[in-house]
Amino acid sequence: MLWNMKHLVAFAAICVAATASAQDVFPSKPLRIVIGFPPGGAADTIARIYGDALSKELKQPVIIDNRPGAGTTIAADFVAKSAPDGYTLYIGGASLMGGDNALYKKLRYTSADFAPISQLTTAPLLLVAGKSSNIKNVADLVQKAKQQPGSLNYSSSGNGVITHLAAVHFAKLAGITMTHVPYKGGAQSAQAVAAGDAQITFATPASVQPMIDAGKAVPIAVTSAKRSPVMPNYPTVAESGVTGYGISNWYGLFAPTGTPQNIINQLFAATTKVLVDAALQKQLAARGEEAAPSKSTNDFKAFAMREGKLDVDLIAQSGARID
Repeated sequence: MLWNMKHLVAFAAICVAATASAQDVFPSKPLRIVIGFPPGGAADTIARIYGDALSKELKQPVIIDNRPGAGTTIAADFVAKSAPDGYTLYIGGASLMGGDNALYKKLRYTSADFAPISQLTTAPLLLVAGKSSNIKNVADLVQKAKQQPGSLNYSSSGNGVITHLAAVHFAKLAGITMTHVPYKGGAQSAQAVAAGDAQITFATPASVQPMIDAGKAVPIAVTSAKRSPVMPNYPTVAESGVTGYGISNWYGLFAPTGTPQNIINQLFAATTKVLVDAALQKQLAARGEEAAPSKSTNDFKAFAMREGKLDVDLIAQSGARID
């Protein structure tokens, strides 16, 4: 039987609706997670563990895109300018919420260009000394620094990032002077300590663990205010003699501002689900990281903004400024 024009129009409308519905399904193609560090450090390790789990949950490939340089701002700028469709995401920390703009004069993005989705992890940094330094505890470090002001080098994963600011805060509270040597990532910073180019570093556990396992670096203390549940045998810097010290490192998931709320909600739900998985938590704990899913996107936004303010304050304290 031949269809008349009315039937053809109705059929075409059904086809268009079906096509639009298929295009609206999220996700319908691979996702990209961008980080501002090279492979080997904590952000990269967390991104790969989380990305693998997220891929299984969303049933789409998740690509980890390392874009190191300029203290993570190259990666952040790329994401800020990306299409707000949920397919390009960013893993970062407090610096994204104000610290980057306090440190760099000519950035083309601000915290307003990012939509916070959820916190992923939290962990103290590890204060680590090179084996050749003969520094075995916080008291040794403070004594050596006071005997020869400025003679001790400390490495970091970049100017103005948490591994730099943790050392600045330590030096102020301990009343000592040290020399900062920045690198492009946590793995390189840890290697500098192992090679003796720097005597100490405040490092993410994942980035420095290979050097500890190889016997080339000695863990001295954790930076959190209280002992870490994933590293309970390490004393805190505060209980080791530097009263009032307490800094933790965290990573969270962000999307470009303008990403539809329904996609934000879907990513939040998927993230929460994978972070409460015992197997994933075990993977993170083995690298000194604790899974820390947010209660809601609004809770994470409020937390990230508070942490961003602290980051700005520490940068001001450090006196760091980059053109």
